[in-house]
Amino acid sequence: MKITDWPKHERPREKLLAKGPATLSDSELLAIFLRTGVKGSSAIDLARNLLSRFGSLRSLLAASERDFCQIKGLGLAKFAQLQASVEISLRSMAEALDKTDAFNSVEQTQAYLIAKLRDQPHEVFAMLLLDSQHRLIKYRPMFYGTIDSASVYPRVLVQQALLDNAAAVILAHNHPSGIAEPSQADKSITKRVIDAFNLMDIKVLDHFVIGDGVAVSFAQRGLL
Repeated sequence: MKITDWPKHERPREKLLAKGPATLSDSELLAIFLRTGVKGSSAIDLARNLLSRFGSLRSLLAASERDFCQIKGLGLAKFAQLQASVEISLRSMAEALDKTDAFNSVEQTQAYLIAKLRDQPHEVFAMLLLDSQHRLIKYRPMFYGTIDSASVYPRVLVQQALLDNAAAVILAHNHPSGIAEPSQADKSITKRVIDAFNLMDIKVLDHFVIGDGVAVSFAQRGLL
């Protein structure tokens, strides 16, 4: 049965307009994004198939172009639309940090960094560059791969902060294992970076370790 043949109050788009997006299931939200199904399957059927195939909405959003486009009824256009939707969400979160004190908006900062880093397949060491009011200037990924004391260069971080005219920074890196507990190497790196920034009178406000939906703060742990 086509979605247009359903009772009006059960159709995802009408339901969203009447009751708000929070009332919709993952498959209903995805069906609105997809707009149409494929022969023999409605948009809801296709959405459910996608969620079953990838395991979750989050895994779908993180899917590669190749894996996404292998599904019947999808293609480069829908992949591009999905990636654009994800980026819109991230930029909206960044705008919130533009207008607030990122250091005092811990929950917003954590949510932004989790969204940026938790699904990365490899380790990424990044910085939030902040102005004198601790508002976001720029998010910059700096190093990739296996992050250890040999692969993070404090001098490069300081140079970037100076180029961005940053007064303070927040460090962040992910653990692809999903476990956000800081390692001894993380603590060692943080100390070296802080020492380098102190020479330039740039404050390191925090260092977040990002796991599977969790962000551990060095500042809250008393590790800075």
